[in-house]
Amino acid sequence: MEYVYATLLLHKLGKQVTEENLKKVIEATGTQADEAQIKSLIASLNGVDIDKAMAETAVMAAAPATTSAPKAEEKKEEKKAEEAAEGLSALFG
Repeated sequence: MEYVYATLLLHKLGKQVTEENLKKVIEATGTQADEAQIKSLIASLNGVDIDKAMAETAVMAAAPATTSAPKAEEKKEEKKAEEAAEGLSALFG
């Protein structure tokens, strides 16, 4: 995860995400950099627009939150209907 965070930090600061820069950031934390992980991450990011990927991820993360709200409202309405029915049965029951 620290490699991803280092990548995001470099991107946020407007620095190029290169093997050398990524290694510097990792080593600045006092951790020994794993060359294989760095090479793999850099290869994975080839052709990726980080800003666009982050925007798409934010939209995807927000989507489930919007779908859960109607379900909660439906449960509240069902509970109110049940309570009303119970009240009526006490009056006429």
